[in-house]
Amino acid sequence: MTRTGSRLTLLALLPLAAVLGACAPVPVDQAERSCLRDVQASSQPPRTEVGIGMASDFDGGVRPYGSVSFEISSDRLMGRDPSDVFAQCVMRRSGQPPTVSLYDQPRWQG
Repeated sequence: MTRTGSRLTLLALLPLAAVLGACAPVPVDQAERSCLRDVQASSQPPRTEVGIGMASDFDGGVRPYGSVSFEISSDRLMGRDPSDVFAQCVMRRSGQPPTVSLYDQPRWQG
């Protein structure tokens, strides 16, 4: 392989290396912070939004519009214990168990 060919091959592999590097374990404290945010968001009650209004068209007409959205976590639907979800998340991201349980986290608001 020529020198130019090997450089092109190396450049082509850089995005793959970046993706694989993103899958590497993170420090346990960083995993705990991000998992805590995820678990807090998923343990919130279901959110519902309803929107009703009127909009004007470019031709001067007025048309009604409406929207409805409903958001609920699959962990909440399945009735999973937030502490288990947290521990599994930290283990998956860092390869280590949490140093502090979910319910002992200072920022836990369940």
